[in-house]
Parts: sequence; C-alpha cells; structure tokens
Amino acid sequence: QVQLVESGGGLVQPGGSLRLSCAASGRTFSGYAMGWFRQAPGKEREFVAAITWIGGWTYYGDSVKGRFTISRDTAKNTVYLQMNSVKPEDTAVYYCAAARRLVKVTSSEYDDWGQGTQVTVSS
Repeated sequence: QVQLVESGGGLVQPGGSLRLSCAASGRTFSGYAMGWFRQAPGKEREFVAAITWIGGWTYYGDSVKGRFTISRDTAKNTVYLQMNSVKPEDTAVYYCAAARRLVKVTSSEYDDWGQGTQVTVSS
C-alpha cells in the first residue's frame, strides 16, 4: 500500500495561483500513474489530471486544460498540481491518487487515495 499526503491547499483569489503537492511514502513508488481528483460540496468526484510515472504522459480534465499543470519528481516520490488562473468553480477538496497497476487514468480505478486538501477560490 502507498500512503499519500497532500499539501498546499488554502484560500486563493480568483485569477491567482496555487501549487498542490502529494508525497507518496511507505516505499518508493513504482506504479503506473498518479492523479488528482476533486470533489465540491454536493457534486460527484471529478477527474482533474494524471501523469504516468514512467514517461510522464499527462492527461487533463476539460475544465482545467490550459490552466492546470501536473508534474512529478520521481526522486522525491512526489506529484504536483500547479493551478493557475483559478476560478471560484475550482473550489473543492482535492485528492491525490496512486495507481499501482494499469488503469484508465481518467477513471476512479486508483488503488490508493490521500485524505484530501481543501482549495477555496474566493475574493
């Protein structure tokens, strides 16, 4: 099992930027991919972005394309989500997830999940 710890959430003004981090601990991550999902109150969990651990292929949800960037540091077992030009509708709890096997990265078929970090976009 992989333990995931998110950090970097908080309050940000519309149009601002925020960077989330997710550190995988327990053992060196050697799985297939890591991703970010979010869930706003009263809404279903939504795919945000994913990155394959080998190769670094990236995938994005339509609502964040061109504004968010996912990256990883394999030496640090950490994945990042750079959020730019944020909007009030980006307000949600953001969850990091790890897939230890081949999965459809845009689905929720990940093996391990973090506890989430709150992001609030408000003036």
